[in-house]
Amino acid sequence: MTSPSQPSAAGHDAFHPHLPDGPPEAAAASPLRARLHHVRAGDLDDGTAQTGGMRRLAAISGGTTGSERIWMGQTHVAPDTASADHHHGESETAIHVVKGHPEFVFLDDSSGTPEEVRIRTAPGDYIFVPPYVPHREENPSPEDEAVVVIARSTQEAIVVNLPELYVLGQEGQEEDGPDTCR
Repeated sequence: MTSPSQPSAAGHDAFHPHLPDGPPEAAAASPLRARLHHVRAGDLDDGTAQTGGMRRLAAISGGTTGSERIWMGQTHVAPDTASADHHHGESETAIHVVKGHPEFVFLDDSSGTPEEVRIRTAPGDYIFVPPYVPHREENPSPEDEAVVVIARSTQEAIVVNLPELYVLGQEGQEEDGPDTCR
């Protein structure tokens, strides 16, 4: 019997028997794709797409590690601050609350009338933001910064800043807003 941490006699990981024996050609060809990358907390990159009222820092991106299909980083929202309204284009976004009690705001019209929905969070909570859904983050605390870790399904942070929130799919609204940052 093979332990979960050791490959089986066939050369496959016990949990992933469908994987090939060797690395894909692209991984073998690029030195950046053939090793692990350690990004220290102090080395996060603030040269990424930004939205007013918050500060994004890239940890895992094409620029920091050579990633091709994922972006991961942190967002900091100062006390008593709201971000500008925005969406993340084609990216699926997963958010993990690390510090504070940020609130995530979007419009829902499942009742037939658009209503502002406010999701109040606490450390340890997760939020999923589907592609193109307009939203904003708010930090209602008068004293404490809110910090979240973000993972996106695209290699870079796509941020489309918007003049206001709207219901996704509402007639007259474009998927891309007036100010697209990548």
